[in-house]
Amino acid sequence: MNAVLPVTPTSSSAARVDLGGLVQAVSQSVAEDGLLNPFTPEQWELLAGYLLPMQVDAGHTLFTQGVQDRTLYFIESGSCSVHYEDEKGRLRLAIVGAGSVVGEGAFFSHRPRSATVQAGAPSRLWTLTALRFSELSNRQPAVALALSMAAGSVLARRLGNRRRRVAAT
Repeated sequence: MNAVLPVTPTSSSAARVDLGGLVQAVSQSVAEDGLLNPFTPEQWELLAGYLLPMQVDAGHTLFTQGVQDRTLYFIESGSCSVHYEDEKGRLRLAIVGAGSVVGEGAFFSHRPRSATVQAGAPSRLWTLTALRFSELSNRQPAVALALSMAAGSVLARRLGNRRRRVAAT
């Protein structure tokens, strides 16, 4: 798994990060569980300093069922497959595409991951660790609240749709 090291965000680091592809993916997503665009262009700029880019090949495992990790992943391009193995060893699968997020369940619950997520295709992702979210909450509370509401909306829509529940990770 690619290492994501915390870096203190600054206005100059935000200027070097281009979230244009992610903003476009979110804006153009028509998926039922897509991330609704909660931000103004200025808020996307503020958020940029807290997100770290991640380019992964198909098959790369982002996280494994049962692992304690609260990182939230925003999908700019590509797709992720969600694999859930129940107590009887049965697998269930969901595909999550560009313009959405994975990892929102553990992000909110502080519980172990409920499923394994792998890149289903070469993908560009943006990560937000729990530590960086805490920094965002302290420094930019309005942006952190908007992000929480948007990720919470994705989680609620997934849990409300029986076929998409497995995608709540």
